[in-house]
Amino acid sequence: MQYLESAQLQEVLVAGAARLARLRKEIDRLNVFPVPDGDTGTNMYLTFMVALQELGEVTDESLGAVTGAVARGALRGARGNSGVILSQILQGFAVSLAGKERAGAQDIADALELGVDYAYRALSDPVEGTILTVARSAAEAARYAASRSSDLRRLSIYTYRKAVETLAITPELLPVLKKAGVVDAGGQGFLVILEGMLQVFRRFRQDELLTFPLDFERDELTAPRLGELDDIKFLYCTEFLVRGPGPETGDLREKLRDMGDCLMVVGNGETLKVHIHTNHPGTVLEIAVKQGTLHEVHINNMRDQHVEMQRPNKPLGVVSVVSGEGLTKIFESLGVDIIVDGRQTMNPSTEEILRAVERTPADRVLILPNNGNIILAAQQVQALSRKEIRVVPTHTVPQGLAAMLAFVPDADLDSNFAKMEVSRAVLTGEVTRAVRDAEIDGLQVTQGEFVGLAEDRLVQGETLAQVIENVIAALAFPGALVTLYHGKEVSTADAEELVTRFTAQFPDNDFELYYGGQPLYYFIISVE
Repeated sequence: MQYLESAQLQEVLVAGAARLARLRKEIDRLNVFPVPDGDTGTNMYLTFMVALQELGEVTDESLGAVTGAVARGALRGARGNSGVILSQILQGFAVSLAGKERAGAQDIADALELGVDYAYRALSDPVEGTILTVARSAAEAARYAASRSSDLRRLSIYTYRKAVETLAITPELLPVLKKAGVVDAGGQGFLVILEGMLQVFRRFRQDELLTFPLDFERDELTAPRLGELDDIKFLYCTEFLVRGPGPETGDLREKLRDMGDCLMVVGNGETLKVHIHTNHPGTVLEIAVKQGTLHEVHINNMRDQHVEMQRPNKPLGVVSVVSGEGLTKIFESLGVDIIVDGRQTMNPSTEEILRAVERTPADRVLILPNNGNIILAAQQVQALSRKEIRVVPTHTVPQGLAAMLAFVPDADLDSNFAKMEVSRAVLTGEVTRAVRDAEIDGLQVTQGEFVGLAEDRLVQGETLAQVIENVIAALAFPGALVTLYHGKEVSTADAEELVTRFTAQFPDNDFELYYGGQPLYYFIISVE
């Protein structure tokens, strides 16, 4: 096989995504820290799914148009650091193959090299022993294979083998992986995608053009005109995923056709993406749940959105990623305009953050990710919006709160950004339950036990109170203010009792307690 054309490329991409879908949970288990944070396999899978859904909007089926559509979708759907890196690799492919009808071995090698270059440039401090190393090794192998043969099947096999070899040595390059006894999760995800692609390459024949096997719909998705409230005939913009052993795209579309307008049902195999404007979102969900389980349900009142769009612009707006009703109220009271749900086990995508930015009544917007695994996704918004945007690199919720305390609504964008960056000096502690057995820095962790993180250092204790106490001891210094935000699993009475205990144990420190309502994390602790 000497050339790759559009239909073949689409099948290759779908095969890679299908392989990733089957193995994403195994990839999730490679996460080094045993805390319920954004999972690598799931983030890469969801990023790839949004990328493939973009194919439903393609009218030009040339190779260049297909790679461009996939790159756009991946950029908008990127979740977590691994998803953003994957989106950048696909972006490099799109730029390199733009305008081409077919690609040979040299073209593929060029595209992979450019994609890896984009991925490295997306990170301010690239770390070797990660997906970056595996992808770079694959690109170097593709370059070598292309110089020796024009056969794409040989190129794919050689590239895959080199990626396997490189993944195997990631523990030698990154000590934290070696201590945990695992390979890099992002690198494994990249390898799994290559495995799916390889399955297709190995059965291609040079004289055969394979057609795209899945029914990706090409319905036009038109945004509603919001010039007048009376124009909105269907009130609720409803979006969700349906997952099951075999949901039928055409069957579900037919059942939803009379429920509203702007209907879109796209996807493949086990996952469908549904978008519809309707007056009866509950009925829509009842129909869809008969075909599988529902995920990522979003229902927005378009009249409310209309009112937001009509509000006069502010000089400066703020978007913050937060999870928990208590923390949401605190951030809003400090001046945040739009809250993006920061679900720990499934980080918000670039597109979700972009939507929040576009809803913000200001032409200049500050974004607070409040999670190190969301910063890259937030930074991609800068290239997608016409608004002037700054991403304050807040890695934790306490850093985000400190940033908002420094926020001055009447000051300009750059001066606020400079003041809010100082928030990174705040120390952060977190207390949760381990989601898997692990060994971290010589400490044995058992699934289900309470564990703490003190600035990313693992802390243990026999009880919840002891873990919190040890986290505070690891972070606090004389005269420091210690603020605890208790999650929804902890009652206010129990939290108050614990603070009374800690006040006696740490007489040199002042304590404050607030209800955060965050899931998964029993306490988030700020020390400043």
